[in-house]
Amino acid sequence: MSPLPLPSAQLDALKAAYATPPRAYHNFAHVEEVLRHYDEVTAGPGWTQPEEVRLAVLYHDAIYEAGRKDNEARSAELAVAHIDQWLADSGIDAARVADLINLTARHGTLAPQDVDRDAALFLDCDMAILAAEPAVFAAYDRGITAEYRGHVPAWLFKLNRRRFLKALLAKERIFLSDWFHQRLDAQARINLRRAVTEKR
Repeated sequence: MSPLPLPSAQLDALKAAYATPPRAYHNFAHVEEVLRHYDEVTAGPGWTQPEEVRLAVLYHDAIYEAGRKDNEARSAELAVAHIDQWLADSGIDAARVADLINLTARHGTLAPQDVDRDAALFLDCDMAILAAEPAVFAAYDRGITAEYRGHVPAWLFKLNRRRFLKALLAKERIFLSDWFHQRLDAQARINLRRAVTEKR
């Protein structure tokens, strides 16, 4: 089944959101990468609510200002507003889209039993960058650092970033779904160990 096409005005508005402010990592290229993993799940275990998850992928970082605690909530609100404006007659469960987006605020704190199957796969699509090729992972890490430059003192960012990566590494499961866990856990741990060592 082909995904629900977004009206051109909605897609333009979405891309404009991702361009504001300019971002080193949480930009539309990141969304396209997460969509690639979404497509892999579509071809693999599949989705229960494919359209809702796809919209959550598209909007999950639409509003992003480094250091703010409400990026996810504001992105969810934008998604609901855009669904109401452009997709009101599509049968999309906007509340489900918002719930999925809000879950991204809890990356690294959730266990498999905390979420349903679609949510686990969705969150893992967003975290799959942790298991990227080493050069791609390094570029991701530099991008996150660049986004926080000027918002958080460098020493504090380094401390908090290392703490976050160490916490992920200490978890029994980095990925919530069995599908991502089996495929990506080993490479993610290699990347995380290297990054933690480099941030000493």
